[in-house]
Amino acid sequence: MSRRHPSGMLRLERGLATVEMAIALPLLLLLLFVTAEFGHLLSEYDTLDKAVRDGARYAASVSAQGSTGFVLITSSIQSAVGNLVAYGNVDGTGAPLLPSLSPSDVSVTATGNDLYVEVSVTYTYAPWLGDALQTFGFGPSMQLNIPLTTSCVMRAL
Repeated sequence: MSRRHPSGMLRLERGLATVEMAIALPLLLLLLFVTAEFGHLLSEYDTLDKAVRDGARYAASVSAQGSTGFVLITSSIQSAVGNLVAYGNVDGTGAPLLPSLSPSDVSVTATGNDLYVEVSVTYTYAPWLGDALQTFGFGPSMQLNIPLTTSCVMRAL
């Protein structure tokens, strides 16, 4: 139950709540969108990291030469690892695991006196909000295309 003020203050308070909401709503929506975008970025990075780990595991299992344990990375191994990281299978069929991720983004090298295999990827994250966040005249636009880089090193089997 509300008390009535003789000067009509109750009506002014209703207008004040509308003004407060008009000020707070854009900030709350921005916070919501930034949180969703950050979660999407982490999800894509996790997918990329798991794919690189799978690629390194596959490369380590097929690149060792005989009983010497030395690594030899052929073009067919490079292609198979690139397909595995980008598409989730060595044949390179189906949709890519991440938008615009291609086998050419994958690098496979022998490291550590040719006993280890390193698989690395640099992938440019494409945000939901667009390529840039506008600052509406309060400075230059903030670029949202973030390069995600991950690598994994495994000993050849």
